[in-house]
Amino acid sequence: MQYVDSDGSETHQEKPVEHVPGDKQETLGTTGQDLTATGQAAAHPQRPDGKVELTEDDAYEKLGYSYPEWKKWMILVTILCIQTSMNSNASMYGFGVDGISERYGVSTTKARLGQFLFLVTYAFGCELWAPWSEEFGRWPTQQLSLFLVNIWQIPSALAPNFGTLLVARGLGGLSSAGGSVTLGVIADLYQPEDTGFQYAVAFVILSSVGGAPVGAVIGGFVGQYRSFEWIFWVLLIMGGIVQVLHFFLVPETRATVLLDREAKKRRKNGQKNIYGPDELKEKRFSGREVARIWWRPFLMFFTEPIVLFLALLSGFSDSLIFTFLEAFTPVFEQWGFETYQIGLCFLSSLVGYILAYLTYLPVIWHHNKTRKVDPDRLSPESRLWWVLYLAPLLSIGLFGFSWTSLGPPQVHWIAPLIFTTIVGMANYAIYKSSIDYMIAAYGPYAASATGGNDLARDFLAGIAALYSHPFYENVGGEDRHLIYPSTILACLAVAVIIPIYIFYWKGPQIRLKSRFAQELEKARQARMQKRRSTIGEQGGLQGGHVEKV
Repeated sequence: MQYVDSDGSETHQEKPVEHVPGDKQETLGTTGQDLTATGQAAAHPQRPDGKVELTEDDAYEKLGYSYPEWKKWMILVTILCIQTSMNSNASMYGFGVDGISERYGVSTTKARLGQFLFLVTYAFGCELWAPWSEEFGRWPTQQLSLFLVNIWQIPSALAPNFGTLLVARGLGGLSSAGGSVTLGVIADLYQPEDTGFQYAVAFVILSSVGGAPVGAVIGGFVGQYRSFEWIFWVLLIMGGIVQVLHFFLVPETRATVLLDREAKKRRKNGQKNIYGPDELKEKRFSGREVARIWWRPFLMFFTEPIVLFLALLSGFSDSLIFTFLEAFTPVFEQWGFETYQIGLCFLSSLVGYILAYLTYLPVIWHHNKTRKVDPDRLSPESRLWWVLYLAPLLSIGLFGFSWTSLGPPQVHWIAPLIFTTIVGMANYAIYKSSIDYMIAAYGPYAASATGGNDLARDFLAGIAALYSHPFYENVGGEDRHLIYPSTILACLAVAVIIPIYIFYWKGPQIRLKSRFAQELEKARQARMQKRRSTIGEQGGLQGGHVEKV
């Protein structure tokens, strides 16, 4: 198949998709229904027990894809609140380090272990929760995660000793489902070719990266006017509110769960032989099956080149940002900023994220317009087109910040904030484009795929929590200890963004090595072709994507 890149100049030739045998085929779990050219449903494959599987095509109007647009955006706005609350757990903690150090008699470096443990266990929590959301559903998985995170805020605030605090922080991170589940919801609500798909991805990514600066702003005020325990009480209040919002406003979206529910309703109405896909699985939760479910996201991380390399790219970018933000306190203290004012400085990152989000909207509009002409015209690599231009801002922003960290009277404090905004634009672009690419490639298993991205981002950011403070204290001597560290990060950023260009130009060859992504793409295109054959004759095919009639 020929694909045209977003700039209209590059064409790629795809090879035929190979069949995935054995266990790999079972892992995909792709189901479908054969439709004839006249739109009539062909007979389902007959099972020995006489049971018939209810497929997506049989009950498409019951799935998240068919939710009205207002309902989809109600879910996405609630996800924004969840992401803000969860990501605040890491950023707010930094404003309690001095109080923790004083209360428990440990050094400030040791006090940062709480931040390190939360981020590292958060990285593995994303991977462990993601596959269960694909088995049990997004709603119960997210509810349980939010509940456990809220519970662990209590011993964090009331910890009688530093060891108890560390255990509570570690368990809090392990309980966090994070973006791997919330991003998987997008794949439940939109097909990759739907006009709203990329808008939804852009919005949810904004909520993912925006949570940290929002938490830092709140943490600045709490650190200024309250003891460190209030960091955890405020986090508990925020977590409780978003859990209630999620409980009442967000329905289940996972397709297999909704099909199981619809099958049960149909059996009650007399269709005795109709069963959902999960109902037909044998020995679903045997020891081997549980191990396979848990291993799935790690398997994808280590064996899928798309997941591995894009996750590492996004992870190193986030690590650089996390290290760089450690400079805020010593840099802005030069202008006499108080704690809450330093927290407000993090709004510059949020401004950068919003600006980058806005620049993506016309790109998405152009892509949707192109798909109306031909849904298959754009290659998956077109989703990386705009980041080619925004990614270099990472290095430019870090260079600019480093040499505007001289302090008064040489530099006004607004200068480093401007370059922080530029860095924020690049970080959003890298995260957004990599996630967008993976969700499109892995569809119903997007939660496991994007879990690898969160694994790399949180794990590397957790490590950065240990070295970033001494890095800005000891590198460069007394005169240049605020300049040289950021300059080093700017140089590293040049190397970090190189894989983006490799994926853009060599993506088709890399995808040919991913049998998992190829098989899912083959199944998706087959389903779309069936719907076009069925609905096209009824006049229901509109604007390059299928409307259920």
